[in-house]
Amino acid sequence: MSGFAADHQGARVRPSPNHGERRGVAGPDMIVLHYTGMESGQGAEDWLCDPQSGVSSHYLVHEDGAVVQMVAEAARAWHAGKSFWQGETDINSRSVGIEIVNPGHVLGYRAFPDAQIEAVIALCRDVAVRHAVAPARVLAHSDVAPGRKIDPGEKFPWARLHAAGIGHLVTPAPETAGPVLGPGDSGPSVVRLRSDLARYGYLVEIDDLFDEWTGTVVAAFQRHFRPARVDGRADPATVTTLTRLLEASPA
Repeated sequence: MSGFAADHQGARVRPSPNHGERRGVAGPDMIVLHYTGMESGQGAEDWLCDPQSGVSSHYLVHEDGAVVQMVAEAARAWHAGKSFWQGETDINSRSVGIEIVNPGHVLGYRAFPDAQIEAVIALCRDVAVRHAVAPARVLAHSDVAPGRKIDPGEKFPWARLHAAGIGHLVTPAPETAGPVLGPGDSGPSVVRLRSDLARYGYLVEIDDLFDEWTGTVVAAFQRHFRPARVDGRADPATVTTLTRLLEASPA
């Protein structure tokens, strides 16, 4: 696929050689959002198009709102890596990957500019309509690869996307006094927490121990749905927010 027409109106096409055929699906039914985690947008664009990198995404959104398409939506881009959601492990085959230029946590994580977010909203809306992507299947890289990835991170304005009709969200529950589940805790409350995280889609086995992996998944959940405090501990606000999300989920 050396050349193709842009799927998204206004996108500049720069083909990446790093792609393949989707496996076992007719087309994507998910959108996965990333940040680039590199010093510059141009450097990220070059890397995603470098055959030596072994990575790509369907789209890159620069800080000024310019959109670059590197892989046709019909193809499988290499953006999610080892990942999982709702029992599915080949997330690349099921998703459209969108890289959003931001240096990330290591190189100076910062707020995402308005022009960039407006472009992300327009792009997500376009992809979601074209492929009938359900709101609850617009996800962070950190959702499908907890611990291994933390992007696009707690500064990403999910509420702004949701207000524009993109993604599944509820107003985070306010912080209140109450029991906090953390490492080493066990019992019915931990079983329910792990069960609810698994019901929503995260890779969690049903068990009564709050182990290191549980904390990793809780932190991923907080980063997306309750970003005021990302500490991997299930305080009442985190648990209540998760319960509200499940209640608001389509049957």
